[in-house]
Amino acid sequence: MVTVSRSIHIDAPVEDVFAYLDDPRNHAEVTPSLAEVRNVEALGNGGKRVEHTYKMAGVELDGELVERTHEENERMVFEMRGGLEGEIEIETVEDDGGTELRYSAEYELPGRVLSTVATPFVRRYNERELRTTLENTRTRIEAGE
Repeated sequence: MVTVSRSIHIDAPVEDVFAYLDDPRNHAEVTPSLAEVRNVEALGNGGKRVEHTYKMAGVELDGELVERTHEENERMVFEMRGGLEGEIEIETVEDDGGTELRYSAEYELPGRVLSTVATPFVRRYNERELRTTLENTRTRIEAGE
């Protein structure tokens, strides 16, 4: 099981940060290893179901994200299915005139990824990936994109 968690301050209102992250296509813009997002479907709870391709250690992993929890301007929880199994939680919290964006993920690595790289490498890779994702998100939102 791999677990990563991190937060970052963004100089923008919670509503803007949440709205940006509520569009799955934006995740592909800010997450370096997220190669493709497709077939976005709105769910009755306000969330989304989306198919994606994630590339880890040179291995492409297809799967889907299903947003089980959608609390407007507060929290999104996604179940990861397919090549990666686990959960992603994103929280937006008012913070000193801006937003603290909290992101955590917990998932099982498929055997073909583990056989390619050692677990410590995967942990460092995913920590760096999350840091870059949060920094890219801050840059996009603060630039008004």
